[in-house]
Amino acid sequence: MKRVWIILVVLLLLVLGGCTSKSQKSEVDGMAENTGYRQISQEEAKEMMTRDDGHVIVDVRKEDEYAEGHIPGAILISNESIGSERPEQLPDYDQIILIYCRSGNRSKQAAAKLVALGYTNIYEFGGIIDWTGDVVTEEAEVTDDHEGMTPNAFVAVKVGEDIFTIDLEDNSSADAFYEKLKEGNIEIVMHDYGSFEKVGNLPWKLPTNDEEITTEPGDLILYQGDKITVYYDENTWNFTKLGRLNATSEEIKEAFGDKDEITASFFLEGTE
Repeated sequence: MKRVWIILVVLLLLVLGGCTSKSQKSEVDGMAENTGYRQISQEEAKEMMTRDDGHVIVDVRKEDEYAEGHIPGAILISNESIGSERPEQLPDYDQIILIYCRSGNRSKQAAAKLVALGYTNIYEFGGIIDWTGDVVTEEAEVTDDHEGMTPNAFVAVKVGEDIFTIDLEDNSSADAFYEKLKEGNIEIVMHDYGSFEKVGNLPWKLPTNDEEITTEPGDLILYQGDKITVYYDENTWNFTKLGRLNATSEEIKEAFGDKDEITASFFLEGTE
């Protein structure tokens, strides 16, 4: 009888031990789920970067680290710069944001900060020291973005029978716009607004670099991250300049100002 009781006690201890272990594991899993962002592998990140879903890649290192080498298309928002205000480069709280740093420490900190600010689609994928994909320097990426696959590549827009080349700005918004055009031409229906601009919706979100600007005829403007505007007259507002059409004020007015609605096709020329 004594032996039976000993066996029962041992079995009871094993059951309790198993329950405790399971409970502790659930607690750990819960903590991982409650970070508010998803930690993914770099292979998953590479696959996500191929999608046309409006995602943005964010490098949260310092400026000198970014200049020495970063993932193509990544924008720089240092971890130290993320505080209590929404970063200007990330206007959309629901945009897919892929974050990395050098080793994975600062990217986790930055991901947690952005979650606290209200961002809902944060994916953290570690450090560039483990990255096996392409890496470019700041100088090389600017050269690639503004010259394209051949030395003569440039951005252009066609309206009716008129074609205008565009000089892009040196900012992350223009760089992202160029990268999107590498994937294919876009055709946008643009409507008149205020008798000084034509505006249309982009098929994807771009990072913003807003500042107060007084426009001139021919200015190509990004508004709210997903609207593109060509000005044929002056206006002052906070928005991002993408570039400038190479044309006279009269040519811009004739192409963009005479109708209530136009269709503009943006494309890369000289990339074959």
